[in-house]
Order: sequence, then structure tokens, then C-alpha cells
Amino acid sequence: MAKKKEITEEIKLLKSRVDANTAIIGKEKVMKELKNKNLTTIFLAGNCESKTREDIKHLANLANVKVVELEQSNEELGVICKKNFFISVLGISGD
Repeated sequence: MAKKKEITEEIKLLKSRVDANTAIIGKEKVMKELKNKNLTTIFLAGNCESKTREDIKHLANLANVKVVELEQSNEELGVICKKNFFISVLGISGD
């Protein structure tokens, strides 16, 4: 029997924002919103490409946006967000 993983606060926040349609999914969309300073938090999958990770972290540092690196893979992140595709980068828009 598979062990149930503990749900962290980040995952709870992520799920609630996806359900409320305030989550931005995808590298291009997140980078665009990041440049416009419309994001408060960015989530990166554990197996996100290193170039993408570096670019996002650099822009987030300039915009003072929190970056959360998750343990979950992009496949698991897609399942958590109830999408039928992999998600490597996800942003949360401001309140």
C-alpha cells in the first residue's frame, strides 16, 4: 500500500488558488506577470529545468517575489492542480 504524503501549507495554498482561478500556470505566462509585478509567490516543481529555474529566480529577485521550490515533480504538480498536463512553474497573483 502506498504511503500518503503529508500535505504542506504550500500545497494547500496552491490548491486553493487553483480552485479560485488566481493561479498562473506556465513559464511564459508566469514570466510575463512577473515582469509586470503582478505576482506574490512562484512555485517551481522539483524537476524544473535549470535554465528556467535560474531565469525565474533572477526575475523574482528583481521584483521581490517569493520563490518556493517544491519537492513534487512537474507530473505530481499537474495532478495536485487537477490538470491533465505537467506543470513546472506556477505563480500566484496578488490579492
